[in-house]
Amino acid sequence: MTDSRRPDKHDTASLAFASQAVHAGNEIDAGSGAIRTPIVMANSYALPEDASTISWSGTDVPLYTRNSGANQLGLERKLAALEHGDEAVALASGVAALHAVFFTLLKSGDHVVVGDVTYEAIYRLFAELLPEKYGITATFVDSADLDAVRSAIRPETALVHVEVIGNPTTKVTDIAAVSDIAHEAGALLSVDSTFTPPPLFRPLEHGADLVVHSLTKYINGHGDAMGGAVIGRGDLIRRIKADAMVDVGGVISPFNAWLIMRGSVTLPLRLRQHQESAQHVAQFLQADPRVAFVAYPGLATHPQHEAAVRQFEGRGFGGMLAFAVDGDSATQDRFVANLRVVTSAVSLGHDESLIVHVAGGVDAGPRVAFYPEEFRTFGHLRFSIGLEDPEDILADLQAALDATFGEAPH
Repeated sequence: MTDSRRPDKHDTASLAFASQAVHAGNEIDAGSGAIRTPIVMANSYALPEDASTISWSGTDVPLYTRNSGANQLGLERKLAALEHGDEAVALASGVAALHAVFFTLLKSGDHVVVGDVTYEAIYRLFAELLPEKYGITATFVDSADLDAVRSAIRPETALVHVEVIGNPTTKVTDIAAVSDIAHEAGALLSVDSTFTPPPLFRPLEHGADLVVHSLTKYINGHGDAMGGAVIGRGDLIRRIKADAMVDVGGVISPFNAWLIMRGSVTLPLRLRQHQESAQHVAQFLQADPRVAFVAYPGLATHPQHEAAVRQFEGRGFGGMLAFAVDGDSATQDRFVANLRVVTSAVSLGHDESLIVHVAGGVDAGPRVAFYPEEFRTFGHLRFSIGLEDPEDILADLQAALDATFGEAPH
């Protein structure tokens, strides 16, 4: 039911991004008149008098929350609007969303080309679980090297999967170029854009067939809800909903969908602050002799800086850094322990700044062999810049460096 007092909330295509972040997917509640879609904590919805008219596996109207619920549908409409996709599916976590793509679109005997810098769970899926259980093979490749991507394609390649900015080293992939390679081979391209939420970057506008987000991160932005999403062509999303959502069941909860809808409203404001602060922090760290290296796409020293400048077209370079202080793994740990404003914890894109010693244990494994030598030598730190005043972040880093090494020479 559309309230006559306000425009149709489903029709937001003509609005600017900030306005879409506020209005897309939301609607006035017909029962209470609430101007925000309420949390609907129901697992079942009333059936029509003639139940023979409905599809028990349908996902377009609320029926059973494993199929779709009011909060999930609203979130999916918002995500499709923000990413300029046809449709979206919201699931329980970012990994659930990634798995949904692979489970739905791949079969035994298929081959996948995967970026060599990728989230740990995706590495294990393609290095171990999918090959061992389903006979799906994968080649890990430097996705910034277009010749290497092209050479990795086989006749049986069904999918290319990459990250826009790789987790956790910040390698940047040219999505348009990789899209051309994948499509020339008859393969689909799926892109994890968790580090680069809209409006920073929209992979679908650069040739990707599907874009995946861990909604837990920037789109929610408050560190209090978990979810994942796939956005893209309607025919592909409907397949994912039918196979991986309805019949596997990794659905997002109504409460988490509501929390993420709430958090997404401030995404454009938060992203602007994340990126401004990240540039300042990266420059500060790069200038300190006690820091061994800094990898941030906004620095001219980043290996893919020029590609990032072309691809992001002045919209920023994200809020994620990779760096190491000058010393062994124990030195990295001492530095982290000396931080007071920055929190040592996993995840990213939260309101608070988060740092984790990646190769020091939590993310260590065979995949680190793909990393540049400096990442393996030092055991690097993945740094998600939060919304604190940037001067407080810089002061905290300065104090931690002083406590770890003594004051820097002037």
